[in-house]
Amino acid sequence: MAVKAVHVSDVPHPNLDHQQQQLALSSPRGFANTVDNRKEGEREGEETIGLITKLVVMGHRGSGMNMLQSPDPRMKSLKENSLLSFNAAAKLPLDFIEFDVQVTKDDCPVIFHDNFIFTQQQGVLVERRVTDLTLQELLSYGPQKDESNGVGKPLFRKTKDGRVFEWKVEQDDCFCTLEEAFNKVESPVGFNIELKFDDQLVYTKQQLTHSLDVILKVVHAHAGDRRIMFSSFQPDAAQLMRKLQQKYPVFFLTNGGSEIYKDTRRNSLEEAINVCMEGGLQGIVSEVKAIFRNPGAIARIKEAKLSLVTYGQLNNIGEVVYMQHLMGVEGVIVDLVDEITRAISDNDSDKKVDQLRKFQLNTTLPPQFSKEELSFLLNLMPQLMVNH
Repeated sequence: MAVKAVHVSDVPHPNLDHQQQQLALSSPRGFANTVDNRKEGEREGEETIGLITKLVVMGHRGSGMNMLQSPDPRMKSLKENSLLSFNAAAKLPLDFIEFDVQVTKDDCPVIFHDNFIFTQQQGVLVERRVTDLTLQELLSYGPQKDESNGVGKPLFRKTKDGRVFEWKVEQDDCFCTLEEAFNKVESPVGFNIELKFDDQLVYTKQQLTHSLDVILKVVHAHAGDRRIMFSSFQPDAAQLMRKLQQKYPVFFLTNGGSEIYKDTRRNSLEEAINVCMEGGLQGIVSEVKAIFRNPGAIARIKEAKLSLVTYGQLNNIGEVVYMQHLMGVEGVIVDLVDEITRAISDNDSDKKVDQLRKFQLNTTLPPQFSKEELSFLLNLMPQLMVNH
């Protein structure tokens, strides 16, 4: 993807009443899990997470995903979904780290993104489904916690287009379990736990329930007062997680139609809203390009009293994050965690931008855009998404 840098001072801002609409892109430390603070008419079990008052920044797979095919060394700095990556992110002024959880064959929730893990034996690429492995089998890949175990199996990764890369990063680390993350990742950073299931498989309710129960057992035993939210691209899993527990909010993940699936619930923001309303979910995590292609969906999401978070490579551009915040997006998942957290908390020398960044935006009073301002924001996006 080619991007064009646009300075934030080029983005017009609405006339804000500073007593009512205080805007600051400085990252908060609150993404409430409080239950039973509902207003009259709100759905049962609706948390105050739907009234986020500041922009929430989340580290994607900790300090960012690994893109082994990328020429950018920042995408191969720290091993994704590792304790090393999580604790590096926790030192930054962000609110949550996002990571992927799957359940092994022997019922251990582990943190790993891909459905398959690859190694090489005698020059031949060998793949195994993660959920078909026991914990010990999974831990035999890559760096070893105990040096007495010898050298782990070499790791490889296959991209969506079929290319294979050796999984090498500047600072490597071994795989970890969900329990280890709770016990070894510094507080107060929250956890956005993505419930990972294979898009190509059809799951029974019994299979989903078993996996979610195994995950919840660890969460209830080790979460303490850490802020937790769940998310999933699997609509049945997301709705079922909401039925299994009421303490933590559940978000539905969607790419908003960037890819088409047999399950039509995954193919648009409108369907995502329906999934949330039918299942009593608290919000949507959308691919960022879907929001810019369909900005009117933001108002419909707000009308449904749902929170909105975005993910995607465009979120590694500070100006894109800034525009989303003005448009009413409440949280962003980013890879370049250090750069984005510094960019959104930096005091720009431009007086107008400096003034905006010193205040908080109360999202219960969303900014009102003129047609000219909204047109500018939307016309700016094609310049950023040159080859989307």
